Amino acid sequence: MHIHLSHVNLKNVSKLVRLAVHFILCFIILFLVSAGVRFLAIRLEWARLLTLQPEALQNEVAAAVRWALSFSLYCSIILGLCFISRERVFALFAILCIALLALGFAYGVSYGLENLGSMVIGKKMTLPIGGPGLILANPLRPTGTAIVLLDGPSNPGGARIVASPDRQMVYHETFPGKDVFPSIPLAPIGEESPWFFKSIAIDFRLSAENMQHRYNEGLFPFLVYTGALVVLLISFLFIMNLSAWPLANFFLCCLAFRGVLSLETLLNSPDIQNYFNSLLKNYLPLSAVVPMIFCVAGLLIYLYSFLVYLARRKRGDEI
Repeated sequence: MHIHLSHVNLKNVSKLVRLAVHFILCFIILFLVSAGVRFLAIRLEWARLLTLQPEALQNEVAAAVRWALSFSLYCSIILGLCFISRERVFALFAILCIALLALGFAYGVSYGLENLGSMVIGKKMTLPIGGPGLILANPLRPTGTAIVLLDGPSNPGGARIVASPDRQMVYHETFPGKDVFPSIPLAPIGEESPWFFKSIAIDFRLSAENMQHRYNEGLFPFLVYTGALVVLLISFLFIMNLSAWPLANFFLCCLAFRGVLSLETLLNSPDIQNYFNSLLKNYLPLSAVVPMIFCVAGLLIYLYSFLVYLARRKRGDEI
């Protein structure tokens, strides 16, 4: 009997270790890939909009890292829940393991992001994307509009030549602005993304800004907010056992996480925050309202999962 219990405990510890390794690898891979993709997207957006002042490289890297943190946090928790369901890891220990790892990564990335300014302070965009006579055009649509920057990317608002199909080339001494001449399209880099994907990207950006704002307020507000969000996300573990088809459970969990992301954006919007402030300003700090909502919703889901577990266990005993 003692040998059997030792074997069971060793097996549970082995599953927890593999869960931790799985979560760490998923988070690191997702973070690096998403940060790189987001950084490239920001750079391409800068070139497409032809802003009058190029942004500092530090700001672009910080924005990409913040976005990647929120994206990786959501996605790695989903993959962690999939591992728990597939490997039958003891739920209580698994939830604590994922929660601690998620909070550790979130704080570590935020701390590193805070020190990014001191490491690259004063550095502007050092990698030029071209010189005088730079041509901006869409290679996927060779018959589209092309814009030639005569002064190069160092002065994107300077003289330019606009060449459109079936039209004479137009010379502009200065950039007239996209609102003044709407008939002159912006330099197209790629096709417009569907609104579904753009809305997800926007919500992840807002979520990242909320976490960064809490971090700037202090360690305790950051841990309270991020911890409440992680508690709510992990509570959807029960979805992974709804049906016998794991892929269907995965997509249902993705929809649930999308709902949490939208709820997070809604609750942190200025209108809702003003409403909470006018309603609860004498009873509860404004910064504690959203984490409390997350915690209450998560605890209700945990209670539901526990009651379902007891009902299934009782039904199994009766059978």
